[in-house]
Amino acid sequence: MRALIEKQLAEAPAPVSAVTRFLDQVQGPVSPELRDYLNDSPKPAAVLLALIERPRGLQVLLTKRADHLSDHAGQVSFPGGQLERTDSGPIEAALREAQEEVGLHRSLVSVAGTMQDFLTGTGYVITPIVCFVSNEFEAIPEQSEVAEVFEVPLTFLLAKGNIRLTQRERFGTIMKMYDFDYAEHYVWGATAAILKKFINTISMFNN
Repeated sequence: MRALIEKQLAEAPAPVSAVTRFLDQVQGPVSPELRDYLNDSPKPAAVLLALIERPRGLQVLLTKRADHLSDHAGQVSFPGGQLERTDSGPIEAALREAQEEVGLHRSLVSVAGTMQDFLTGTGYVITPIVCFVSNEFEAIPEQSEVAEVFEVPLTFLLAKGNIRLTQRERFGTIMKMYDFDYAEHYVWGATAAILKKFINTISMFNN
């Protein structure tokens, strides 16, 4: 599976503008509110789509954000965050944030590649960094930011129908979204959308 993932990432189509991909999610006319939003400059960010090589199979690392945070409190997300001036690029930012948030040391990480940038509805353009993580990893959550760390089997995400297509109203228009439930966790927004894109990239299912 690891070799397949690395091959599919290497052979992924040429990048498409994050704004173009965002507009592909719009169901119907583009509202003036959405046009105003797209004219703003998003802040660059990066997340780590970490695949932990457990004996039971590859597991996707996710976190539940602390309830007291001002942004996205209580939501499920990847380790990651906004690029800082000291970061050399998205990979450096994602690795730094993962070490800060869940104690993932860089020596346990092998970067497989990057996915296309993803524009969120909250003012960020995210670069997802796909990596493999040694089975030695044991999460140490930073309690000021992370309420919980959990793992989702890649086989669960690959199973057809587990990631659902839905719709939400944003910016005065209806937009296509994805979500799924795993155990007691509800995953939606950018996290679910990035996972759906990843699954489409590495699997034979293109829906």
